Amino acid sequence: MRSLDLKKYVLYFILMSITGIIVLAGQALGMHKQFLGAIPGMFLIISLALGCFAVKDAFPKFPLPAYALATIVGMLVSIPAFSISKLFVPQIGTVEFMPLCTPMLAFAGISVGNKIEELKAMSWKIVIIAIVVFTSIFFACALISQTVLKIQGVI
Repeated sequence: MRSLDLKKYVLYFILMSITGIIVLAGQALGMHKQFLGAIPGMFLIISLALGCFAVKDAFPKFPLPAYALATIVGMLVSIPAFSISKLFVPQIGTVEFMPLCTPMLAFAGISVGNKIEELKAMSWKIVIIAIVVFTSIFFACALISQTVLKIQGVI
């Protein structure tokens, strides 16, 4: 277990807060949703993300990356069977999903851009892997949609 660098987490908090303000501004301007009312939800999202970064830094051999851990923790705190969801879901529900996608995709692009040499080393094999993954996801989504629509009697 490693000690945590407080300066790094203050910087993370500042950067995530700036991103959060931009997300909430986009939500308010583009979707005509509340800005001030969504601040507690954004603060909870930032807190969960910082906690996941801290776990990953404290336990470097932890098998999951921080973003995967954050996804799992986010799902767990939103399950209605857990009493903690009564605190998280109403607050986090005030933050719209679509405005959050833009910075997440931008950061994902930056992280891939930092590994461009590794991607070049994979050469043509990465194209085959991408085609298989995209095709599998497409058909899985289509199957799930078909099943749900049939159950609902829409089709």
